Amino acid sequence: MSNFATHSVFIYIYKEIMIDTLVTSKTRVKLLLKFFLNYNTTSWLRDLENEFGDSTNAIRLELNRFEKAGMLDSFSKGNKKIYRANTGHPLFNDIHNIIMKYVGIDRLVEKVISNIGELHSAYLTGDFARGKDSPVVDLLLVGENIDRVYLLKLVEKGEKMISRKIRYIILHQEELKDYMDEVNNALLLWQRDNKK
Repeated sequence: MSNFATHSVFIYIYKEIMIDTLVTSKTRVKLLLKFFLNYNTTSWLRDLENEFGDSTNAIRLELNRFEKAGMLDSFSKGNKKIYRANTGHPLFNDIHNIIMKYVGIDRLVEKVISNIGELHSAYLTGDFARGKDSPVVDLLLVGENIDRVYLLKLVEKGEKMISRKIRYIILHQEELKDYMDEVNNALLLWQRDNKK
């Protein structure tokens, strides 16, 4: 195994051990993924109960802890208490980055944007964009002259690196608006800096 591959495997295992050691509650990990991977995600108690398969009491306890710490905001909608990440919390960006690293998306994006062609932007879609853990990472790549052969090699390497299946779709910029009108919760991961 190459030094890079050995290092990547070590880092992945280390991150898995660290997040599970630091955050011992599986419900808490699920809530972190739900609200801090995509900060536009909102949900309420019963919806989380159905999604997680955990008891209402366990979820309520963790939601109360997050809200008391100021990491979650809530508002009422009808008879439901809706929760969302508090993006103004001083640790929001740090937690978001940790969750991105935990999932492996940070490394995946770094690999994809280098030497791939005229990539304009990359989005996370699917379950992860909705804050749900998933064995599949869905990516939307927007650009021109994308090297599909190189992309396929990157996807194969990326799947091994993050131990998840990667699905992707490539669109031209003029197709993006129509696609976004049909997709909910697309999360912008990377965008070319046009000032350069």
